[in-house]
Amino acid sequence: MKRNPICKKEMRSAVRDVKIPVTITICSGILAAVALLSMYLNVAQVRVSAQIQYRSFLDLYVFVAVIGFLMLVFLMPALTAGSISGERERQTLDIMMTTMVSRWDIVSGKLLSSLAVMFLVIISMFPVLALAFVYGGISWLDVGILMICFFTSALLTGAIGIFCSALFKRSIISTVVAYSLTALVFIGTYGVNLLAESLSRMTNGGLAGMGAVSDAGSGAFLYLLLLNPSSTFMMILDGQMNPAAPRPDAWFGPHAVSLITENWALAGMAVQLAAAACLIWAAVKVMDIERLKRKHA
Repeated sequence: MKRNPICKKEMRSAVRDVKIPVTITICSGILAAVALLSMYLNVAQVRVSAQIQYRSFLDLYVFVAVIGFLMLVFLMPALTAGSISGERERQTLDIMMTTMVSRWDIVSGKLLSSLAVMFLVIISMFPVLALAFVYGGISWLDVGILMICFFTSALLTGAIGIFCSALFKRSIISTVVAYSLTALVFIGTYGVNLLAESLSRMTNGGLAGMGAVSDAGSGAFLYLLLLNPSSTFMMILDGQMNPAAPRPDAWFGPHAVSLITENWALAGMAVQLAAAACLIWAAVKVMDIERLKRKHA
């Protein structure tokens, strides 16, 4: 299989940068300190009450998983938003586009290298996650599903950044827009549902006063959350911690049970992968249009 030359170049530059090992050391050190403190408190609790709090190890698993997810959300747009626009600012993109390297190679290579760097940080969390295996409650299948969710979330947020980087000439503008779009996906979809539920409650409250049955919910806006990786992450984590956790049809008021709400995590990851593919395709098309403009200039 042909190896992406852009990804190869970016990875060589990344492994020579001291920022990556420093980031991994700091993140792993903080998580290890929290894990050791948690285990010390458990031992102290056993000495006092002769009871082991197994739940605390599951709480540690949840804590590490949430930290990893938040790192993906905040770091991926930063890693990708300046990847192509930075080449423009260094005036190396024109040279790159005159070679045999295709626009697809440039976009995919930049994105893959950013994903590889991000997952080096995520993989470094594995030893702390593995502490939950000591006392049970978490299986390798659970961790595997969580990693798939991480990959999907990283791909979507990275695709947002790479699209903005291809669209804008300045890295600062690209980064601001990338974080704005990410906030729109993560916060805006919840906000729309909260607003829809509030309006529905106001409307149905008046109908209930006249003797009608109240059915206040956000309606079809609930399915906007399929684009939101945090809803998928919460469903997976809640299902691992508590199989009886509320389903999406109970969020934002009552909703009808459907095939999608019954398989929310799978449907959400499928929608997010499709959205990421569309953004990557759009980034390639933007670069193709830019190439044609320069050719006819």
